[in-house]
Parts: sequence; structure tokens; C-alpha cells
Amino acid sequence: MSVYQKLQKTMDNRDLEAYLELLHEDAVFVFHKSGSSFSKGEWSEMVKGMLANDKFVQESSRCVYENEDIMVTHDFMSYPDDTREAVMGVAMLKDGKIIRMETGATTLE
Repeated sequence: MSVYQKLQKTMDNRDLEAYLELLHEDAVFVFHKSGSSFSKGEWSEMVKGMLANDKFVQESSRCVYENEDIMVTHDFMSYPDDTREAVMGVAMLKDGKIIRMETGATTLE
């Protein structure tokens, strides 16, 4: 099963533990929109809150490209504040896990 398929399964099931298993210990997450970056521990706390909130919804997702080194995704997301975004994600992979994820988001109206 690809990393993308595993990631989608964790999102569908809102399974925090399975999600965290997909992250390399040295993982870093970068939001292009804000310029913020987060360690695995910081990101884990954010994801915990997102998965626990029913108003955080991944409306649709597709894998643009994936191999053993990189995964490129495109998602439509809805958030608790009733905003929506199109999100492009680029993940660098190491040992079958996400070691670096950068996202770029466009607000949808």
C-alpha cells in the first residue's frame, strides 16, 4: 500500500495513532501561506485537534504523483470556521514515512 493510500485511510478513519506512524521522527511541516514550520511533536498536537473536530473535513483528495522519495497531493478542505481551501501538499519521503511536508493553500469562496 502506498504512503498516500495509508494517509487517506488514517484521515477517513480519523485514526491519530495510525497517522502518526506515517511520520518520520525527524518530520518537519511547513505552511507556505503563513511561513510557519512545525516539528513532529508540534504537528501531532495540531492533528489531534483537527481529527477530533467533525468540522475539519477533507472533502476530496487525489494523489498527483508518488514514488519512494516524494508524494504530491491535492485536497479540498473545509475548516471549523466555515472556510474552504484547495491545498497542494508536497511530502518528501524517507524509509516509507513523511520526513518533510510543505503545503500551499488557496482560499475558496
